[in-house]
Amino acid sequence: MTRNAYIFMDFDGVTHPWGEVEDFRCLPHIEAVVREFPEARIVIASDWRMLFSLPKLVARFSEDIRPQIAGATPHLLPKTGAELHGLREREAMAWLRQHGADPAEAAWCAIDDAPGNWLSRSRLVLTDFKRGFTAEDAVALRRMLQGFRDGVRNQVGQVVHSLWARDSA
Repeated sequence: MTRNAYIFMDFDGVTHPWGEVEDFRCLPHIEAVVREFPEARIVIASDWRMLFSLPKLVARFSEDIRPQIAGATPHLLPKTGAELHGLREREAMAWLRQHGADPAEAAWCAIDDAPGNWLSRSRLVLTDFKRGFTAEDAVALRRMLQGFRDGVRNQVGQVVHSLWARDSA
């Protein structure tokens, strides 16, 4: 069995276009990829985690995907404005440590529409906030998860930036 691969996932700008109806219309595209990778575990890294309980957030997902939801990242409070840069990644690394995983060795990636949240761009599937998660993003996520499955330790230098996926393929 392949080790777990963690997907740190934002909601607004990912599961639906930012600023539009919060209908999670893009979530089926993410779930389709996750179904191909039973070792994938979704960790909610959205501000929604501060507004709703984990059971309410998990209920947004299809019933067969719910067992693959591993939780939600902790909320770290920045002391300065400069600490906002990369904050989601620091929260994700804290979650990994809390769950016994070495962040340097763990198979993880993120799906987010805000690049400033993540310093490790090679692990980021960056969505267009106006469209949410698309078929191009699914290709990028599938490639990332397949790399983890195949034993690619850290995809440094291979930027998986879904907005430019058609140019890097």
